[in-house]
Amino acid sequence: MSDKAKVGFIGLGYMGHGMAKNILQNGHPMMVKGNRNRTPVESLVGMGATEAASPREMAEQCDIVHICLSNSPQVESVFRGEDGLLAGAREGLIVVDCTTADPTSTMVLAAELAEKGGHFVDAPLGRTPKEAEEGTLDAMVGADEEVFARVLPVIECWAGNINRVGGVGAGHKMKLLMNTISMGYAALYAEVTVLGAKAGIPPKMVQKVIGSSRLGNGFFDTFMRCVVDGEREVHKFSIANASKDLKYAGSMAAEADVMTLMLGAARQYFVHAEAIGHAQDYVPWLADHVARLNGVEMAEEAAKGR
Repeated sequence: MSDKAKVGFIGLGYMGHGMAKNILQNGHPMMVKGNRNRTPVESLVGMGATEAASPREMAEQCDIVHICLSNSPQVESVFRGEDGLLAGAREGLIVVDCTTADPTSTMVLAAELAEKGGHFVDAPLGRTPKEAEEGTLDAMVGADEEVFARVLPVIECWAGNINRVGGVGAGHKMKLLMNTISMGYAALYAEVTVLGAKAGIPPKMVQKVIGSSRLGNGFFDTFMRCVVDGEREVHKFSIANASKDLKYAGSMAAEADVMTLMLGAARQYFVHAEAIGHAQDYVPWLADHVARLNGVEMAEEAAKGR
């Protein structure tokens, strides 16, 4: 019999599969709940996990439940309803929400879980599916200190850089700040790459000069590898998720009564790209979007200077 916490995991997408795998491989008994894609579920069951019939069953049997979904409405649906987490919640249950979510929703769900004697932890992620598989993600954690201490050994299974940024809700707020920066980067990188192409500076040269300077960073690297080098799978984050995150950040700014001109400008790129049918394209597609708006053929420009 394992003396380690039994962990449930709901949401086995790009990030969730690797996270769950690392928890399982660190000796924690595990229950999983997937969606339409059976491949990650069967992969984890093959490693020793059991499959839950519902979130309620998971809450009844697990000590800690992780959620890694796309947005707050999905998280709310997992919590509520006849077979939701709240229906099976009991004293001491910890729910760790790794979704990039709306902090307002987070606080409401945390209060509802507390009424059942449970504890809410928001622990959204930084980095990519590659780091998820390696167990070296970033984690921004919002939790009471005592609850954080209890859940830390499990988070350490999938994260290499862990920061408790405050109480419940602080993790989701921090992630919105991070994604405002990253999606602002994406809009800026798309603009300057297209501007350079139209002004006679090939995208490959922008990649080389900026990437080797103090302005280079991991986000720039994967963004440009996708745009310039054609590595379409290296930067897996969708236009739809970017638009959603900037919407949540805008709501947070409105609630705080803070003017955010840069956030609003970046969001318009993603809203427009989403509206014309590119919601499921990855974020670097934004460079193609800006190129088309400016009459630039990005594929031809990206090939120059190689």
